[in-house]
Amino acid sequence: MHHLLARSHSTESQMKDANLANEGKFSDPYVTAKGEPRARVALTDPQTLWFNTGTLCNITCANCYIESSPENDSLVYITTAEVESYLDQLEDRDWGVREIGFTGGEPFMNPEMIAMTRAALERGYEVLILTNAMRPMMRPHVQRGLRELQAEHGDRLNLRISLDHYSASQHDAERGAGSFAKTIEGMRWLRDEGIRMAVAGRTLWHESDAGARQGFADLFALEHFDINATNPGQTVLFPEMDETVEVPEITTACWGILGKQPSSVMCSSSRMVVKRKGADRPAVLACTLLPYDAEFELGTTLAEAEGEVALNHPHCAKFCVLGGASCSA
Repeated sequence: MHHLLARSHSTESQMKDANLANEGKFSDPYVTAKGEPRARVALTDPQTLWFNTGTLCNITCANCYIESSPENDSLVYITTAEVESYLDQLEDRDWGVREIGFTGGEPFMNPEMIAMTRAALERGYEVLILTNAMRPMMRPHVQRGLRELQAEHGDRLNLRISLDHYSASQHDAERGAGSFAKTIEGMRWLRDEGIRMAVAGRTLWHESDAGARQGFADLFALEHFDINATNPGQTVLFPEMDETVEVPEITTACWGILGKQPSSVMCSSSRMVVKRKGADRPAVLACTLLPYDAEFELGTTLAEAEGEVALNHPHCAKFCVLGGASCSA
């Protein structure tokens, strides 16, 4: 409990710092602080439907954007029946989605993870699971389930492993002592089973993109991991999401100034389903990065989630538009 209170006070402090850094900004979904029309993004090419499997995790990371931990059940376990309901809606709405993504928390803590994955694979979707590849994934019944899924649908199953850095010291600084070794153990098991892997790292160590990718390439070669360190789809390096840093608001004029299109932003191609603690049913969010912000909750059905999204949060600017990051493959 003391640990949770400490995190709560830390989060409140961060929110105050964020409000100071971007004072007056990101308050109106239609106009910026300067009175300019705010950029909005339509769902033009749905490619990925994400499911948050629950915020419970086996570890507590230093900079987890969703504050996952062994105690945080703000987003509760979603069920196979609920996932199948949204898969039905996908077919009814004819979104043309190619990929179902599962994130957490740690997805393999959800007791129905294998069943949910099977449900998506059996309908012909590609499946991407974001995992730390630690003990929850290495339990015998989970390993057995993954082996079966690999045998039946291996060409469409991909696990993206959270490996913050290619060095044990830097990774463990974020995720706790010994976590790097446990993740590598899990990756070795996936390698030996022939299950496809990608990696998600971070760019918070002020090293160049080329330097980081070379470090990962050396690690992959040493461990015989079939992962391309130079391919951003296989080795994803995420910019740090610090809400206390001042960022510019994105106006409609920014697309031309930056030479970008609204279609390059995640909310043009994806949505995420979550189940809030105490809620009667899941909800559909505009973004995987903003699970707690009520402004980005679009409704309980995919039909309600087809509207435009106002880029009214610092993450929209720094992470998606300026950082160019995407959670999908």
